Parts: sequence; structure tokens; C-alpha cells
Amino acid sequence: MRDGTDSLGGTGALTGMDSLDEATKVFMAVRPQLFGIAYRVLGSAVEAEDILQEAWLRWQHTDRGVVLEPKAFLATVTARLAINLAQSARVRRESYIGPWLPEPIDTRADPQLGAERAEALDLAVLFLLERLNPVERAAYVLREAFDYPYRQIADMLETSETNTRQLVSRARKRVSSQRRKPVDATEHRRLMEVFLTAAQTGDLAVLEDILTEDVISYTDGNGLRGASRIPVDGLVHVSRYLAAFSPRFWPHKEIEWVEANGGPAALVSDGGTAVVLLTLDISERGIERAMWVMNPEKLARYVASLGT
Repeated sequence: MRDGTDSLGGTGALTGMDSLDEATKVFMAVRPQLFGIAYRVLGSAVEAEDILQEAWLRWQHTDRGVVLEPKAFLATVTARLAINLAQSARVRRESYIGPWLPEPIDTRADPQLGAERAEALDLAVLFLLERLNPVERAAYVLREAFDYPYRQIADMLETSETNTRQLVSRARKRVSSQRRKPVDATEHRRLMEVFLTAAQTGDLAVLEDILTEDVISYTDGNGLRGASRIPVDGLVHVSRYLAAFSPRFWPHKEIEWVEANGGPAALVSDGGTAVVLLTLDISERGIERAMWVMNPEKLARYVASLGT
């Protein structure tokens, strides 16, 4: 896919657009949306920041006087750069040790993360989007989260409107087929509290009551000692795994309730050092997925964001 933006140019100069100060002002105004696009496509805050750096460099060196719609131009550049990086990231993640989970981010300051709707932001959804090819992912994100018209998405992705509709439709079906409707925030928090208490005490009966039959537990540690390198799946295996894990992991741990990707999460620390961020995907059936982020780099970036 080319990353040019020919279709967004024009012939008339915009007033003041030739100054770097004005260029900076325009870029910063749309930066939250640009980050939101890149992050959703990549599932990585650090990679999204890299994309924004590249987009800014291109904006600096663009003949801005012929850009009729700066916001659309920048969104297009960002989306295409993110697709290109996602294609190479897929190869890099094949060498990742154990399950790879999207990087969690603190969304308190921007619950929508620059979008029209807070879609494709939940960690469980981002995890499922990773299974789509990068172009499908971008089409889904631009439509479902940012509500771009199909015609504009087609221009951004350099494809036809018909194909764009097909891309979004396929992505919707893939996501909906693999994820049931989540419970509301109050019930989510309640079940998380029940889960944490049962996990800490190794209460097998309670765990078996709140987990679904096909529950899966993913631990992202990238080879970290103590982090499971394969997903644990099924009610019996997950409940017994958590019960066995209880006496070795939970003693002396502190739990702080935080927000990650628009939902409740539990930050678990040991002696003031974060060791895991837990999020749960919960439907009316019960807990569908447990996602444990233990990768020290991802945790460090998330914890740093809590202090800002």
C-alpha cells in the first residue's frame, strides 16, 4: 500500500498554513484522534507514538498550502503508516515468547481516545482485531470508532467503496462471532471483585461458578519467569490453574483499582512495584477471558501514565 496522499491535495493555499507555528497548532488539535487511530490499529502505545512522530515529520515537509483538509490528510497519513507498521509488527510478534496482549493505556483523560465512539478500545476487542489483517483492522477502526464515511475510508485505504464495505462487514462478523455482549460496568466490577477474592483464596467452587465453560486465560510476559507461555483454556483447567497459583503468587500483594482502555482493571503490586495488570472480558454467561499483562515494559509505561 502506498502512503502518499494525492487525493487530499488541492490548488488553493490555506491562510496561514505556510507557517510552522500554524502547522504545529493544526497537528496538536488532531493529535488525540491520530493517536487513537494508530493505537487501535497497532495495539501498542509506543508504536502509535512512533507513527505520530513520522506523521509530524511528513506534515512539516508537506506543501501545506495545497492541502484542502488538513485533518483528513493527517488521518490518512497516520492510517497508512499504521497499516505498514502493523504488517511488519505481525512478523516481529511471531518471535514473542508466549501470548501477546495489546498494551494497556490509561483512558481517564480521554475515555474515547480521540474517537467519535469508544469502539475498538477494550483490550479484549483489540486482542481480537489482532487476528484480522491490518487493512481490515484499519477499515473497522475508521468506521466503528471514528465514524468516517465509507467513501472517505476507501480513499484513505486506496480501495473501492464496495471493497471498504466488505472489509468492515467481515471485521464486524469476526469480532462479533468471537465475543459476546459484555455486561454493564457495575456488574463487571462486581464480578472482578468476586474473581480476585476467589483467585487470592484459591476458592475452586467460586471460580467454577463465575468462569464460562470455554474461558481462556492469557498471560503476556514475553518470557518473564512465572508467566505462562501458553494460554490456559477451559473451565476445569483455568479454575485449577488459578487455585494452584494462589499460594505462590498472591501473598503480600497489593491491589489497586485502576482504569485501562475504558474499563475497570486491577493493578497488582509487590512492595510498591507493579507486577501485573489484570483485565477481564465478562459477558452475561460469566468471565470469558482473563488477560494478565506482566511484560515489565508494558507495565512500566502504563504505571507512568497513571502519574500524569
